[in-house]
Amino acid sequence: MASGSYANLLDLAGGLLDMPPTQRTIPRIMTVPGVISDLDASGRYDGDSDVSSSGYRERKILVANMLPLQAKRDTDTGKWCFSLDEDSILLQLKDGFSSDTEVIYVGSLKVEIEAHEQEVVAQKLQEDFNCIPTFLPHDLMKNFYLGFCKQQLWPLFHYMLPMFPDHGERFDRTLWKAYVSANKIFADKVMEIINPDDDFVWVQDYHLMVLPTFLRKRYNRVKLGFFLHSPFPSSEIYRTLPVRDEILRGLLNTDLIGFHTFDYARHFLSCCKRMLGLDYESKRGHIGLDYFGRTVFIKILPVGIHMGRLESVLNLQSTSAKLKEIQEEFKGRKVILGVDDMDIFKGISLKLLAVEQLLEQNRDLKGKVVLIQIVNPARSSGKGVLEAKRETYLIAQRINDTYGSNNYQPVILIDRPVPRFEKSAYYAVAECCIVNAVRDGMNLVPYKYIVCRQGTAQMDKALSRKSDSPRTSTIVVSEFIGCSPSLSGAIRVNPWNIDSVADALYSAVTMHDSEKQLRHEKHYRYISSHDVAYWARSFMQDLERACKDHYTKRCWGMGLGLGFRVVSLSPGFRKLSVDHIVSAYKRTDKRAIFLDYDGTIVSKSSINKTPSPEVISVLNDMCNDPKNTLFIVSGRSRDSLSNWFSSCKMIGLAAEHGYFLRWNKDSEWETSHLSSDLDWKKIVEPVMQLYTEATDGSNIETKESALVWHHQDADPDFGSCQAKELLNHLESVLANEPAVVTRGQHIVEVKPQGLNKGLVTEKILSTMVNGGNPPDFVMCVGDDISDEDMFESILRTVSCPSLPVVPEIFACTVGQKPSKAKYYLDDSADVTKLLHGLGASSKPKPRNLAQFQVSFESMA
Repeated sequence: MASGSYANLLDLAGGLLDMPPTQRTIPRIMTVPGVISDLDASGRYDGDSDVSSSGYRERKILVANMLPLQAKRDTDTGKWCFSLDEDSILLQLKDGFSSDTEVIYVGSLKVEIEAHEQEVVAQKLQEDFNCIPTFLPHDLMKNFYLGFCKQQLWPLFHYMLPMFPDHGERFDRTLWKAYVSANKIFADKVMEIINPDDDFVWVQDYHLMVLPTFLRKRYNRVKLGFFLHSPFPSSEIYRTLPVRDEILRGLLNTDLIGFHTFDYARHFLSCCKRMLGLDYESKRGHIGLDYFGRTVFIKILPVGIHMGRLESVLNLQSTSAKLKEIQEEFKGRKVILGVDDMDIFKGISLKLLAVEQLLEQNRDLKGKVVLIQIVNPARSSGKGVLEAKRETYLIAQRINDTYGSNNYQPVILIDRPVPRFEKSAYYAVAECCIVNAVRDGMNLVPYKYIVCRQGTAQMDKALSRKSDSPRTSTIVVSEFIGCSPSLSGAIRVNPWNIDSVADALYSAVTMHDSEKQLRHEKHYRYISSHDVAYWARSFMQDLERACKDHYTKRCWGMGLGLGFRVVSLSPGFRKLSVDHIVSAYKRTDKRAIFLDYDGTIVSKSSINKTPSPEVISVLNDMCNDPKNTLFIVSGRSRDSLSNWFSSCKMIGLAAEHGYFLRWNKDSEWETSHLSSDLDWKKIVEPVMQLYTEATDGSNIETKESALVWHHQDADPDFGSCQAKELLNHLESVLANEPAVVTRGQHIVEVKPQGLNKGLVTEKILSTMVNGGNPPDFVMCVGDDISDEDMFESILRTVSCPSLPVVPEIFACTVGQKPSKAKYYLDDSADVTKLLHGLGASSKPKPRNLAQFQVSFESMA
């Protein structure tokens, strides 16, 4: 399904993808034992580098919008000073790699560097920090980050649609251009430093979702992973994005895509199915999408925190001092803590309304419970943020006026930058932590809270607390944030249900210590074992596994602009050349030709399933050649095939997957001897009818030997779900019947046991051999899984030692996809061209023959 967006980047951003090829002088080499990669027409090494560096130090290239650096200008010297941002997840995940791994960071700085300073700064950052800065121009950065990322992608990924101008920015193609241009600059920086045979590239978050397309185009076999740190919306929301296909294809140009939760992954997979027609399957526990022969794997694992970093802050003297101060200030009161950015999605005002409800319903808690809400600075600006801030202050003031007193404020707003040590002290004091976001990608606040409540040995000593004293904690968490599934001991709430949140808070502050301890211990075990290092190590292990077959397949690029993708297929799999097969066709005398119908002779997308006069004409030319035995092998009924090919007297027909067979128009239909018992149809039909009534857009096709349930016109997800259920249902009721249930593309079919197209080819080839006419040319063309039986059958049959001569075999599938066939054609139009070439070779050419005779006589 194509969107109306810029499919060709030439129209979008001045041909960003049309990069001149680098001149190559090194001959092709063997990068993996036994596999030699092919040079393409321009002399490039299959889109990859020339050298596989054995002994090369392992490198990881981490690409993100912002580098893990802090920057400030020295007031005395005027020079820029840089330091590592210890709180950056990019820096922390390095702990998941081996100590000898070199990590290189690519991204932007949080400050703007003047053009004349950029070269010096870039050199300093690379030498001192292994950081490669991108230096986006000011206007581009504004349109890219504050524009497309924050005004369009961020709201959409958090389920906010711009229904009216006041509710958000509508799609702006100028901002989209900036997004693509920025992604191209990031990709260029990666290309400057990458060794594509050895390096792994890990791209972070929604800012860089089309970057993989640029890298994949330049290096077909680049080892590329992507992790999305935000939610991925449901297909109903995502499909409103005008550039939806380009972004999906950008992500699919990676090898591994990571999500925090299964919900986010499920939404992405649903979008791929509904918009690109891609199905996924679980392969030994790993979810994989087949994308033009490449398997794109899906990783589901929430990010963790850096335990060492947080514990080092807890060990600070300033943290212990602040903790004592807070304990004294709120002595005798139960502290509920909230830590959120000032953002429209964080649900701060909903949290305050729940606290108001809590105090209204439980007057005895007045003076005993206090909510401390730490408000981090907003990461974005706009009318929505200002309204959220205004509402927060109004509700807090109302609660304090109603339930407060001279020495008691139920709600304390801390709206200033809070140092890490102070924030950690608040975490350690709070008996309950509430995260009430209406939508959030992950949110690590509950994780930090649990670790701070656990404390450290040094903190215990500073507080004169026994190291074996029980640790407790309670968490109230929104079910709409990424950390919720991993916190199985938390009280999960719907943040929009104020009563429910108030009840949850009451449960949290009145819970027995023994239960608090059990919940805390469960959470701490998980959080301490699933830290950021575990997350990074697990992702990289899966990325290595996803890339292990890169050099066992042939790769080549297809498509223009952001529609570019790499086709990756087995080394022996290639497009069938018409000239090549015509040459073999001409020099052989006994030919067996098998053609599928739907998707091969006639396009599956065609509403009119009748073969065109052009196809009928060329088939007649081939059938009238006495050297040919040509069969149409289809799942269609014999009545349909007889009607469509009534003008082809010599054509053979195999209907309903070979249950009926006719050698030519004048011969009788033969019926398969496999099974004459079709009583199972009486069992199948009512079951299929039940699913048809329950599934809008589905229908039943009744054949003489089979029943087929079609769901092509049903909702893709629901139709697929119903097909799986129908398959299981039918398999259970037909357990003792001579019938088999198979699932194909948009169908579930029940047919006699043992019946398949492979039996047809075996029978025809055996008949030719037994009749003294062993074939020296066998061609078989088909497009779906039922045709794989034919490919397998002809390879098996013609390898029989009783054949006097091994025939030339052309097993060809329609569409570039994994197959038992050795060749492929792109579509039914290519099949028609092939048949034209063969048909022309079957026709006598008097004029050419006369010329040849004259020429021969003159030579004599």
